[in-house]
Amino acid sequence: MSSESEYLKGSDYNMNLEKNRLESFKNWPFELDCNCTPEKLAGSGFYYCPTDREPDLVRCYVCFKELDGWEPEDDPWKEHCSHSKKCLFVKLNKREVDLTVEDFLKLECQRQINRIKKIVCEKCEEFKSEAEKCRQKIQDLV
Repeated sequence: MSSESEYLKGSDYNMNLEKNRLESFKNWPFELDCNCTPEKLAGSGFYYCPTDREPDLVRCYVCFKELDGWEPEDDPWKEHCSHSKKCLFVKLNKREVDLTVEDFLKLECQRQINRIKKIVCEKCEEFKSEAEKCRQKIQDLV
């Protein structure tokens, strides 16, 4: 997962538009003759967010599911469906041009809920880690 600051900053705020997700794939490592094209990935709700360790990492803008290890024959929509069945983007199963204003607002609301959950989970893990360090220091003193 990417750093928490990315979620806190909301640097993915404009990824609710397919054209913005598509623009994120500037250095996508796969050739044009594969199934996992930037167009199909963006249309499946993903944007490109590579790391040094995961050069083909993509993330859904709604559920924040991250996928990497893409193979040329992988179908982005099928991968999204199989790895994130509860994602509202997957459940709606609509292309951007077919979304109603209500759909768009529901997706954005769910995206914000998912973003807050990610931040809370990360903060809880940080707290647990710091608590364990403090516990160890106290035990060392005793």
